[in-house]
Amino acid sequence: MSPETFEAARRVVTAGSAAGVTVGAAESCTGGLVCGAITAVAGSSEVLRGGVVSYDPDIKVEVLGVSRSIIDDPEVGVVSGACAEQMACGARRVLSCDVAVSVTGIAGPGGAEPGKPVGTVWFGLADGHGVRSSCSHFAGSRDEVREQAVRRALELLCEGIAETSKG
Repeated sequence: MSPETFEAARRVVTAGSAAGVTVGAAESCTGGLVCGAITAVAGSSEVLRGGVVSYDPDIKVEVLGVSRSIIDDPEVGVVSGACAEQMACGARRVLSCDVAVSVTGIAGPGGAEPGKPVGTVWFGLADGHGVRSSCSHFAGSRDEVREQAVRRALELLCEGIAETSKG
């Protein structure tokens, strides 16, 4: 983990602790690295409720409640805003946390799809105010794409903590 990623995780723990906000994650292409980054910070147990690594589409459906129709639709699929939003909502529900982030994408080197090149990563953020998704396109190796995705997910958690603590 890079120093920048550790610092982003530290900000999540500090902000969540100060606001009394809990967080969770649903991860696909990052395979648990978001939660791993958070747990590298002392005091993370006050903030992190847990995570779901839903690498297999069936886990997205069975555990997180993602609609099979989203996953099976070739125009949408697992690398989409719709999937990321349902993953985040499912994580918030399953983990009973205030804010949940989701990450689903193509880390590479293979797996590119039409309109979805390697480095395409969708994020979902769910809190008491609703859910939203965003897409990023990262360059680099598989490890670099995953590191950048973790850092962006941590930034989103900080945004969600700030929004939640404002009421």
